[in-house]
Amino acid sequence: MSRLLPLLLLAATAFAQDARQIVERSQSRHRSDSQQYEGVLKVFNPNGKNSEKRWKFSRLGDYGASKALLRFVSPPEVKGVALLIVNHPDKASDQWMWLPELQRDRRVALQDRSTRFFGTDFSYEDLEERDVDQSDYKLLGEETVDGQACWKIESTPRKGKSSQYDRTVLWIRKDIEFPVQYEMYVKGQLVRKLHHGKVQQVDGVWSSLELEMTDLRRKGRTILELDKLQYNAPLKDESFTLQALRRGE
Repeated sequence: MSRLLPLLLLAATAFAQDARQIVERSQSRHRSDSQQYEGVLKVFNPNGKNSEKRWKFSRLGDYGASKALLRFVSPPEVKGVALLIVNHPDKASDQWMWLPELQRDRRVALQDRSTRFFGTDFSYEDLEERDVDQSDYKLLGEETVDGQACWKIESTPRKGKSSQYDRTVLWIRKDIEFPVQYEMYVKGQLVRKLHHGKVQQVDGVWSSLELEMTDLRRKGRTILELDKLQYNAPLKDESFTLQALRRGE
């Protein structure tokens, strides 16, 4: 047997481990017990015209074991609409939508997670946080994004893990180990791009204060600007329940 083949297999295994370790370090370095912000969403249609929405967001816990609640505060036609997300370390999240006009909540089915979230270019799945163990990783090389050296890594869902994307390519800054860009693919076709801009430290946590999601299929984009961002504020678990979703907290 050739000695070259075992060496190539060993090198490929080490390369995969390196990619996973980079993602693990990134998640570990930027963990926080909680997060809160007020978001301004500017939604641009293919003609360049835009509409504006605002929401309040809060999260308790972190990757794989977090709960999040976002609630629209304007414009009037979506005010009060809310989404509760309960993330899990080993499977897709549970999600419930609150519709104030109907005064009822609705569970968001897995098959609906690929649809646009209330007219934005983010899908329901894009709002989840996923633990590192739900994907496999491959280091594709190094590239520059916004003048910063980055690792380029491919992420694919592990067998049995649910996702609309068959692969995602992400760029993680080498200096601060922070993800700054994503490309999402469906059946080999690039369908969405997410860019993290205005990267700075807030409460000691590296953060992006401007996220831009581009939907290449509809040729639209949504810019999410974060205001009043804070981390590690004391939040209560009971603020992330179906009862809280219905009460409008």
